[in-house]
Amino acid sequence: MKRRHFIRLSAAASAAALTPFQLQAALGSSLPYLDCDLSNRKLVLVFLQGGNDGVNTVIPLDQYDTYRNLRPTLGIPDSGTHKYITLDSTLDENQQMGLHPALTSFKTLYDQEKLRIFQSCGYPGVNGSHFRGTDLYLSGNDGESNANNDSSGWVGRFLENQHPDLLEESYPLAVELGSNVNSLAFIPNSNKGISMNINKQDLEGFYSVISGFGGDAPTNIPNTDNGDQIRYIIGADGLSNKYAKAITDAFNAGQNATSNYQDNSIANQFKTVARLISGGLKSKVFMVHARGYDTHHNQAQGSGDTTGAHSTLLTELSQAIETFLNDLESQQLADNVVGQTFSEFGRKAKENNNLGTDHGKVGPMFVFGKPLAGGVSGTNPDLSEANSENNFQLNTFQFDYRQIFGTLLQDFLGANDTVVDATFFDYVNNESFTNGKIDGLIEDDLNAYLNCSSLSTADPEAIIKRWKIYPNPVRSGSIVWINGIKTASSVEVKIYNIQGRLLSKSVEPVTDGKASVSTMADKSSGLYIVKINDGKTKESHKIVKI
Repeated sequence: MKRRHFIRLSAAASAAALTPFQLQAALGSSLPYLDCDLSNRKLVLVFLQGGNDGVNTVIPLDQYDTYRNLRPTLGIPDSGTHKYITLDSTLDENQQMGLHPALTSFKTLYDQEKLRIFQSCGYPGVNGSHFRGTDLYLSGNDGESNANNDSSGWVGRFLENQHPDLLEESYPLAVELGSNVNSLAFIPNSNKGISMNINKQDLEGFYSVISGFGGDAPTNIPNTDNGDQIRYIIGADGLSNKYAKAITDAFNAGQNATSNYQDNSIANQFKTVARLISGGLKSKVFMVHARGYDTHHNQAQGSGDTTGAHSTLLTELSQAIETFLNDLESQQLADNVVGQTFSEFGRKAKENNNLGTDHGKVGPMFVFGKPLAGGVSGTNPDLSEANSENNFQLNTFQFDYRQIFGTLLQDFLGANDTVVDATFFDYVNNESFTNGKIDGLIEDDLNAYLNCSSLSTADPEAIIKRWKIYPNPVRSGSIVWINGIKTASSVEVKIYNIQGRLLSKSVEPVTDGKASVSTMADKSSGLYIVKINDGKTKESHKIVKI
């Protein structure tokens, strides 16, 4: 549990002095921390252009010998100065993984529960072309169907359906950095201009205004195709100026609370995003670009030496994301920002003969941010699937990329089922991606779907908890019990005060489906948050000590 806006009990109104009605109010709301004002929430997309090598990014330790046979030269060693980073020894055997040694910042974020790793992400009929693969990820389609409209982008469709009242605002709903070309992702079905492109962090030249009329725009425009093009240019010119002013004002008003950003392209892009958010820019979605992941050649320096192009890219990426999140945290902005990486495809399981890897299919995706329930989703890819008969491809995907994006759209940004379906629909299986959402990706207390009744058909006051905690309220000296634990032999119990400060942490054994929490006995009167984790599921409960 992280610091939130908790229900506060004043010093003059301790739990012992609460009336029965006040106790009911304190305990009745299942998830009281979110006020359902989602207007400041931002999604940051990170495009790893070129096809990131997921097999060397996240090393499957349960198949390490097979991995090294497939990668005798490029394989990350299990000892020495270039050894992989062990992610988490408490994970199940088929989830045991090593991070590339360049990802020390990702390890830090994982330990802080600010990183979720998704294994084997892709879509039906993965396309190995850079251009087509990119278009599919940006349009929200897959290799077997273009029914989601491949001439518009999924972000554009989401924004026009989620925020139709904001389409004429003076600020762009989406901002793209690190590219000279506006992304397909941001084109809505209506073809309205809702995004702004910023190239580098150059305040004087980050946009290009279309001009050339030599004065005021003409007023007598013919009703012809050429006339329509002139009207479009005039509109784009005005829109660019309007959006540019909003971005300039936010940039000037904002700040970066840290000087730890590295001097490279991806770090500068994140630095700009943080400054724009700090300056109050109301844009909903940002996208940054990291190039160079097409590592056919010289992915590493040499056999057993993991330094090289891929190592540099991963170092820059993970450090930039960690610094970005620290920047937001320092400015108390971190509760409203979640980011996700994606790449147009993965790489083959087997290395090539040029110290590199060739185009593959599936790969990991990383979701990051303070609102997350961190961890690992999925299991390690089955390396035995890659053989000479299928050209050493890993074909099986565990997560459709739209499952993850769809979960963020609904549970973090507040989209209802209709908006998600208008953004992208699974035409291959003829079902909504809301049916395959990732449970527990966003912390319960910040989950828009669970908290805001306009999103859920369920009454948020009646959300079913997996476990029961009793007695509640608890009297001084009493032991608190957790009941209904079906599979775990122990549970981790963390207790927080109403300011969000961790007071105690313990691992409690489970007997006959119950665990006791003796650490409540030494607590003073007041309202507390008890967070329970059985290794696979996390749940938060409020409890009053009287």
